[in-house]
Amino acid sequence: MTQYADVIASSVLEEFRKLPAKRKPSVRENGLHEWVPLSGIVAKGPRSLKCVALATGMKCLPASKLPQANGMAIHDWHAEVLALRTFNQFVLQECHRLTCGGQSEFLRRRTDLELAPHKENNSRDTPWNGQPFAWREDVTLHMYCSEAPCGDASMELIMAAQDNVSPWAIPPTLSQTPAQAPDPVALSLPGRAYFSHLGVVRRKPARGDAPPTLSKSCSDKIALKQCTSLLSSLAALLVSPHNVYLTSLILPESQYSATACRRCFSADVPEGRMSALAEREWAGSGYAFVPFRVETTGLEFDFSKRVVAARSDKTSASNLAAAWVRDGIEEGLIGGVMQGRKHFDLRGASAVSRRRMWGLAIEIGGSLGASIDDGIVGVLAAGTYDEVKEGVLLEARRKVKDETRRDALKGWIRNMGDGGFSRGL
Repeated sequence: MTQYADVIASSVLEEFRKLPAKRKPSVRENGLHEWVPLSGIVAKGPRSLKCVALATGMKCLPASKLPQANGMAIHDWHAEVLALRTFNQFVLQECHRLTCGGQSEFLRRRTDLELAPHKENNSRDTPWNGQPFAWREDVTLHMYCSEAPCGDASMELIMAAQDNVSPWAIPPTLSQTPAQAPDPVALSLPGRAYFSHLGVVRRKPARGDAPPTLSKSCSDKIALKQCTSLLSSLAALLVSPHNVYLTSLILPESQYSATACRRCFSADVPEGRMSALAEREWAGSGYAFVPFRVETTGLEFDFSKRVVAARSDKTSASNLAAAWVRDGIEEGLIGGVMQGRKHFDLRGASAVSRRRMWGLAIEIGGSLGASIDDGIVGVLAAGTYDEVKEGVLLEARRKVKDETRRDALKGWIRNMGDGGFSRGL
C-alpha cells in the first residue's frame, strides 16, 4: 500500500460519489443490497491528477446475441472493460476539441517534424504512424479496479474463497484437441473452472446455466493493453499509441494476489506469461510491450461486494452499469444499452457503443484538413465497421494483437459477429 495508490483510488472514488443515485446500486424492495465493481482511468500531469473516465458493471452479451447487437449494444460491460471504452470516448472528445480550435491538457497535435519521417517513407514496408495527435509526454495513465480483474489475476482469490482450497483437477478431456473435445470452447477458453490450469486465457465467468460467451476475461484484456496501448481501433487512427500505456494498476489490498498478478501481467519473471514479449518493440509503429506495476490501496469502494456484505447478509449483484466521461457523458446501462431502452433499438445505443464512437471519429476526420488527413478519412468511410478495423492504416495494430496472442495470450478465440453493420442503419 502506498500513499500514491490511495491518491489514484481516491480520484476515482470521489468522482463516482458525485454521480446521481440512479447510477448507483440500490436496496431492492425485497431487502437485497446490491453491489457492483468499479473501475476508472486517472491521468496524472505535472500539476494535476484527474479521473477522466470510469464505469461500473459486471455482465456481458452472450455470443448468440452478437449478430443482433448491430453496433448498438455493448458486448462486455464488466467495469474494467467499460472503463477502457469510456477512456477511448474521452480521447475522441479531446481530439474533437483540438480539431475545433480548443486546447487539451492531455493531447497535443503532432509536429511536422514528427510526421515527416513517416511521410517520406510511406511504403508497405514501413508501419503507418501518421496519426495527427499524440498523448502528452508529461501525463501518465493509471487504472483503479475495486475488484481483482476476473480471469488469471483472480484465480488464487477464488480458490481461497472455496470451502476446499485445493485446485480442481484438470479433467482428461483437457488433453484432447479441440476437435476431439465434447465442448471445445469450454475447454480451450474456460471460465472459472479448472483452478489448477493457471496462466491461460479465460472467458468471462458466469453461472453454469448462463448462455455461453466468448468475451475474454478482464485479466486477459488488460494484459493485452500492455502491447496495444489503451487505444481502441478508432482512436488509434487519430492518436499515436506511444505514451498511451498504463503506468500502474491499483487494486484494494483484499483483492491483490502477488502470485497471480506476476503470473498474469509480468514479463520479467520466469512464471510471467508475458515473458516472451519482454522489451519487444514494433519498430516505427509506436507500439511496444510497456509493463505496468501493480500497487495496492487500503481504500474500499462503498459498493464493493465486501463493504455491502458488511452492511447486510442479504446481497445481490447489480444489473445496472454506469459509464462516465469527464466533461461529457454520464449514462446508465442495462443489458449493454441505455437504461430504459429496448435491446438493439438504435435509440438505446450508448455513447461508447461501436456505432456512436465510429460516428464521432468520422466527424473528427472530417475536420482534419487535407494536409493532415493521410488516408484516415478514407479508412473511416469504409462500408462496414469490420472494414474500418481491417483498414490498411491499422495493419500495425493488428500485427501487435496477433503476435501477442500467438506468443503470450495463447488460446485467444475472437468474439465475432457484430462488425458487419454500416453507419447508415
